[in-house]
Amino acid sequence: MKFGCLFAVLCLAVGAIAGKYSREMNDQKPSVDGKSTVEFRIAKLNQVWEKATRLPMPIKCSCPPVRQAELHSDLKIQEKDELQWKKSKAEGMDENGEREAKLRRGFNVILAKYGMDGKKDTRPLESNNLKDHDIREGDMFDDPRLDKLWNKAKSSGKFSEEEMQSLKREFQHHKDKISEYNIVMDTVSRTEEIHKNVISPLEGEVKQHVLHQKHTDLKDKMRDLNQGFERLRKLSHEGFSEDSEFKEPRVIELWEMAQRANLTGDELDSLKEELKHFETKVEKHSHYQEQLELSHQKLRHVEALGDNDHILRNQERYNNLAEKTREMGYKMKKHMQDLTSKISRKGLDRNEL
Repeated sequence: MKFGCLFAVLCLAVGAIAGKYSREMNDQKPSVDGKSTVEFRIAKLNQVWEKATRLPMPIKCSCPPVRQAELHSDLKIQEKDELQWKKSKAEGMDENGEREAKLRRGFNVILAKYGMDGKKDTRPLESNNLKDHDIREGDMFDDPRLDKLWNKAKSSGKFSEEEMQSLKREFQHHKDKISEYNIVMDTVSRTEEIHKNVISPLEGEVKQHVLHQKHTDLKDKMRDLNQGFERLRKLSHEGFSEDSEFKEPRVIELWEMAQRANLTGDELDSLKEELKHFETKVEKHSHYQEQLELSHQKLRHVEALGDNDHILRNQERYNNLAEKTREMGYKMKKHMQDLTSKISRKGLDRNEL
């Protein structure tokens, strides 16, 4: 009897500890110094975020505010995907490790994208799209073909000021895709080097599978780059058509992807409405990014003046804007991820039929 009671008490104690551990792992709580919060449930993501925000915010941070907000959104997406994967793995799924390899690849892309992979990076850093005045005229996109096309469009006189801003967003989006392609190509090269040092046949099969998947990713990205450049070339020569469905590059890309996916007329009409809502979300996020950059510049100005009350008020506004921008960035990227999966899945189902 005593033994039974003791066993019950021990079970309750273990359950309480396990519950406490789960809550502590999943809830964001203040750190020991009481000044910061644990942003992510996964340790490696927290380490990346802490590295990006290690220096006092926002003035001395090596990561500009808009770029930092983008990093936060990317880490949030990575966290969501990794937590979903852990749950599915516990249920016996992903036995061949394909999804795990994709997650690892995604994490490496984030590290390389923000210059946090420990390598001396020769790739040009992305700008905030708000600092084009810092870039040498005629060399805006760090790619000879893009720069040549941009200069032609700029000197053609066929674009209004608003259309030039839209065209610049298109070019910047393509530049970002080139950067991501280079990152994936770099990881493929490293994987091939590792593959040469395989010891066991089983290990070789796993690595061969991962390598094949990476080559597939590369082919897909190269195809997207070629289609994207062709679109830019056509835009630069012909200009924007008045009956264009969308203005934002990411939305246009999704719409063109849907049109190639053999969807029915009803499915395309439904998707078009959803993309219109998504475009509004993208535009709103861009507006908040601009406000965040302006708030950062104003905070730098008042800090130079040394008025503490004024600094505190501007710091609070900056912090609120930064939080809102990160939140909106995550929701926008998640929505884009969902739309991409939805279009790919429907296109695949239609092709199988």
